[in-house]
Amino acid sequence: MEIFSALTRWVHIIAGITWIGLLYYFNWMNGHIAATFDAETKKKVVPELMPRVLYWFRWGAAYTWVTGILLLGLVFYHGKIVIDGIEGWTTGGYVMVAVALLGVFVYDALFKVIKAKQPAGFLLGLFLAAAVIFGFQYYGGFTYRAMVIHLGVLFGTCMAFNVWFRIWPAQQKIITAIKNGEAPDAGLAGLAGLRSKHNTYMSVPLVWTMINGHHPGLFQAQDTSAIFLVASVFVGWLVVYALYKKGAQVKGF
Repeated sequence: MEIFSALTRWVHIIAGITWIGLLYYFNWMNGHIAATFDAETKKKVVPELMPRVLYWFRWGAAYTWVTGILLLGLVFYHGKIVIDGIEGWTTGGYVMVAVALLGVFVYDALFKVIKAKQPAGFLLGLFLAAAVIFGFQYYGGFTYRAMVIHLGVLFGTCMAFNVWFRIWPAQQKIITAIKNGEAPDAGLAGLAGLRSKHNTYMSVPLVWTMINGHHPGLFQAQDTSAIFLVASVFVGWLVVYALYKKGAQVKGF
């Protein structure tokens, strides 16, 4: 079991580096580079470059998610460190696990209807994240480590869903249109771009949830742990916002 856990964690980290690294390439570099291409250059470069990059992008997401779920089961459920106290699982605990795993469908349906942009999207996302975090603690009875990792599960599941069911299908059609010398559908480009931006914002707090569980003593005070976790999401999103601004300022030669 220890060997399996170690190997799973290894794959999880390597796949995550591949996935998130390409996510940052798309959001902070590729868009600015592609804007300098004329139609003929796009027709030549995009069909050769993007399918290759998107291959590693989507499979990195898949392996990160699958190994993450395995580690959740091994470390938290098999290790019995999810629920705070000795009372055991309650209905609230099961409900909040379902929120972490199935909340992606609420997220997807909500943002199909609400085309929120800055700052409305930022504030709406923060409100929803805070509601879930406080639900983990006060309704689910989760330990601080369990709150952190289940928030990571929620964000990671939303991100992987976006990659496979929103970004990749849209990009297939966009790449095909460019290859044929046609203008890509603006709606598809907007959808892929928005969900990619959502993933970028979720990624920084996601990485925090991966490492913060190893330092629970810093933030696990019962009366403030949920507040600290909400604050970490807020700070992470401010960092992403600043990096988007920086990405637009970096120039080529």
